[in-house]
Amino acid sequence: MPSVDKVRLLFLAADKFPPFRVDVAVLFGREMIGRGYKIDWLLQSDAECQQPYKTEWQSGRVWVGATNNGISRWNRLKKHLLDIRNDLKVFRLTKQKNYHCVLVKDKFISALLAIIAAGTRKARFVYWLSYPFPEASLYRAQNGSARYPLFYFVRGWCFRFLLYHIIMPKADHIFVQSEQMKNDVMANGVEVEKLTAVPMGVEIAKVPYRKGLQVLDRKGKDKKIVYLGTVARVRKIDFLVRVFSLVRDLVPEARLYLVGGGDDPVDEQLIINEAARLGVADAVVITGFLPMKTAWEYVQTADVCVSPFCPTFILNSTSPTKLIEYMAMGKAVVGNDHPEQQQVLRDSSGGLCVPYREEAFAAAVVELLRNPQKAAAMGRNGREYVERYRTYRAIADIVEQQFRRILCGGQADE
Repeated sequence: MPSVDKVRLLFLAADKFPPFRVDVAVLFGREMIGRGYKIDWLLQSDAECQQPYKTEWQSGRVWVGATNNGISRWNRLKKHLLDIRNDLKVFRLTKQKNYHCVLVKDKFISALLAIIAAGTRKARFVYWLSYPFPEASLYRAQNGSARYPLFYFVRGWCFRFLLYHIIMPKADHIFVQSEQMKNDVMANGVEVEKLTAVPMGVEIAKVPYRKGLQVLDRKGKDKKIVYLGTVARVRKIDFLVRVFSLVRDLVPEARLYLVGGGDDPVDEQLIINEAARLGVADAVVITGFLPMKTAWEYVQTADVCVSPFCPTFILNSTSPTKLIEYMAMGKAVVGNDHPEQQQVLRDSSGGLCVPYREEAFAAAVVELLRNPQKAAAMGRNGREYVERYRTYRAIADIVEQQFRRILCGGQADE
């Protein structure tokens, strides 16, 4: 087996090029490469691109696939076919480059290609699942939110079969997004020894933060409640509007900022309609999607940040990035008893965790709005927790530990 500083990986990901998600761009593109791993990539172009090409990125080579960004059904199908065509290079590359590991993230058809290619070259095959895609497709088909229910239903069952009956059984190791997802995957017959939970984190150096106890006591001025993230229907953010209506009864100067947008104009309209029905439309602001730096400016001025997660199978397995971003900026959080969120808030003392009930959520928000000293202390606790456990340097330690075991024959530390 190679020493770690000579390990060569080929990474196929559903993320487009150039990747922006931190669990690809930072965790692998910076941290793992910084530890001596040599990583090449098969990624599809994010921008419209008629011809595939090869380029350099983060000290590795990237074979960038052509794409079609049209919105018709034919164009979408063509985009997927172009992506698969690019991933077929896995056979040539594994033969030419002699990679020690082929890593696939959030792909299904291409994972089958990678299994064959890795097997013919005696390379390890590692799979990364960041979201329960098969279950999400089935859920949308069943609850009526899918535009093409039959397609979503068939896709969900096909991906579910591929994932739990071929891809994961053939994988040498599997990274998942959370401990809850790990339990969910185990319930489908995957051995615990093959699974490692890798939560989301932040680039701590890029997150704006003012050291010291940040006490915001704006007597007579607006008190800001901030939610950062998508307002897509699956998130049921109308729940938060009803919570806010209860808060306003006790704290009239409160305002709710929803920093993000929906996947569809209907998503935002549902929230606007609910705010109008409850008589709080004048105090609810939906910003739409913003650059991250601008979005974080809203969080910096927040009195309380909120992180509601509707308790569904799909959302329970997520690793909430917004929670960690709030805490990294030193903000107290009110969140509900989502599996990972509950554990983080308990271990960090960085906020209040309550049941997913409007009255309970509103009471917690009011408690922190009325006690800025307590909110500031929780914000400091949260920041300290993120610095210790949720930087990508700390998360890379978890990933590298498993690669040492998989590729170098060592034992992962307990």
